[in-house]
Amino acid sequence: MKQSKVAREQHIAVFGESGSGKTVLLSSFYGLALEQELAGTERFDILAADSTQGRRLHQNYLGMKKSAILPIGTHFSSTSYSFTIKRKPGVSAKTRKVVAEELRLVWHDYPGEWFEDEPSGPEEEERRVSTFQALLSSDVAMVLVDGQKLLDHEGEEERYLKSLLTNISTQLLKLRDDVLQDNQPLARFPRIWLLALSKADLLPCMDVAGFRDLLVEKVGREVNKLQEVVSTFVEAPEALSVGEDFVLLSSAKFEPEKIEVTKRVGLDLILPIAAMLPLSRFLPWARVMTKGTGAAKHLVNAVLPLVDGLGGPKLNALMSRLPAPVAAAAALLSPVLSQPAYDLAGGKLEDLHIRAKEKHDFLAETLTGFQMELDRGDEEKVLLRGRV
Repeated sequence: MKQSKVAREQHIAVFGESGSGKTVLLSSFYGLALEQELAGTERFDILAADSTQGRRLHQNYLGMKKSAILPIGTHFSSTSYSFTIKRKPGVSAKTRKVVAEELRLVWHDYPGEWFEDEPSGPEEEERRVSTFQALLSSDVAMVLVDGQKLLDHEGEEERYLKSLLTNISTQLLKLRDDVLQDNQPLARFPRIWLLALSKADLLPCMDVAGFRDLLVEKVGREVNKLQEVVSTFVEAPEALSVGEDFVLLSSAKFEPEKIEVTKRVGLDLILPIAAMLPLSRFLPWARVMTKGTGAAKHLVNAVLPLVDGLGGPKLNALMSRLPAPVAAAAALLSPVLSQPAYDLAGGKLEDLHIRAKEKHDFLAETLTGFQMELDRGDEEKVLLRGRV
């Protein structure tokens, strides 16, 4: 049986102030994955590429589950975590080719302290810049809004929200000159900035539309400012989505002397968000670009491995035969992408998922499963996606 190794990496950058729940969120995500409690883990395993990191996250999870002990905060610690999504052992004999590594999620954790305090010296300043540069490979950024702080500022939520968003915008501006070489905008930069309510269990009466409305009402101007700041980093700022997608996240249900780790909200959506939001946005953006060829090329190349994974003609080979500029080439892909193999709407999506399962096509089954999870998140009012 032929062996091949294909890494389709999806990166997500997570921003949040200290205490906003980043470590708890990640630990719960990994612990639930190991226990096959996350959606999709009946079909695939999620494994930490670094066993030491994986063991630490699992230890955090077990401490919450068995002893109601919260993980120790990672003060000024910047870490990237890589998770490999692999088909479970026991591949059907009908499958001609085993893909040893189908998909990978890389989670970039940006220390919250750097939004609140200045680096203590040149060494830490250099580490802050290098940390930010590492997450430039992300296509999706997630900004955590702390549910506990919303409760603490009930009736005057704008005080906390304005501080949060202003701090992020300010720190981005401070990093800009160090990140941009010769003041040249970047083709690759997080282009989807999702706003996430962490500790959503503390606000059980708030659905995702209510979360969106709260942000628009209280800090619509600050969200616009964040978009303006992010746009100064990127080539083709029209291919940018800031504050158009919203999600509710809760790592567990927290009670006195008890943490119920299986009672979570939104953790099943983290992988689908990282993989499928770029797929739904990047090609439409590239098709309408009139300039910014580098950005268009990145947008197309970023999703081609995933599009290929859904079956049908091999688009990488097709792209190599299409004329420049890339935006024009992306437009020519429209007839191909309108074929049933790429139609992820409604009943066709479920048919695609069933067909992939029957064909033992692991990647197509996984990606269509991710899309179904996003649709379910919409229906359950946990996720609210912007439209292209």
